[in-house]
Amino acid sequence: MSITALSADLSLELRGAVAIVRLTRAAKRNAINDGLVMGLRQAFEGFGPDIKAAVIAGDGSHFSAGLDLSELSERNAVEGMHHSRMWHKALDAVQFGRVPVVAALHGAVVGGGLELACAAHIRVADESAFYALPEGSRGIFVGGGGSVRVPRLVGVARMTDMMLTGRVYNAQEGERAGFAQYLVPAGQALDKALELAEKIALNTQATNYALTHVLPRIAEQSADHGLMTEALMAAIAQSAPEAKERVRAFLEGRASKVQKS
Repeated sequence: MSITALSADLSLELRGAVAIVRLTRAAKRNAINDGLVMGLRQAFEGFGPDIKAAVIAGDGSHFSAGLDLSELSERNAVEGMHHSRMWHKALDAVQFGRVPVVAALHGAVVGGGLELACAAHIRVADESAFYALPEGSRGIFVGGGGSVRVPRLVGVARMTDMMLTGRVYNAQEGERAGFAQYLVPAGQALDKALELAEKIALNTQATNYALTHVLPRIAEQSADHGLMTEALMAAIAQSAPEAKERVRAFLEGRASKVQKS
């Protein structure tokens, strides 16, 4: 196990094949500034072939309370567009990087923090988590990809309500709405996220790539195009030597069967 401080606001810990990327601005509720955004991009673009899965988490009492408004500067329209696109590139590096990403959520998952969480592939929340998009009450609009990613999780109507009225979802409501796939007792989100990441790291690289890069694109295609993309990806995945060995192991009784949990 090794821990590296990527910056004053971000750290990287390696546990075998799993990387843990931590927001380390606990005194600022892990509010996201430009340096943190650029650090996230650098971290997720920098994973080598030995890393098979990643967890993103926040130090202190909150995952992230969102954009650091103390650093919000007045920008003209062009500058604002470029700033938003900087966020897009960073969160694309999370969603469409080398490895599947599990987010461990607790406390505030708000604004830009929610946008970051939505870029992960699996979200584990503990009972302290709460979700909000306060940009509407502050006269601004989401700029980190939230208008694309949040509705795909919970629907346009819910996001509209959150931004128009300031509605806050607690952990239980958030799980039912679709913000998180797992809900665990307070303080256990990181442990559960690591458990899931370690399982994910055992999958073949082709399958993990298909699920994180190809499946989201199939979901956006017409049925006919999606089925063709599926056929191509299935052919690629099953042709890999590792996949062939795993199928042989199952057929020969050397692999475990699915059991009811």
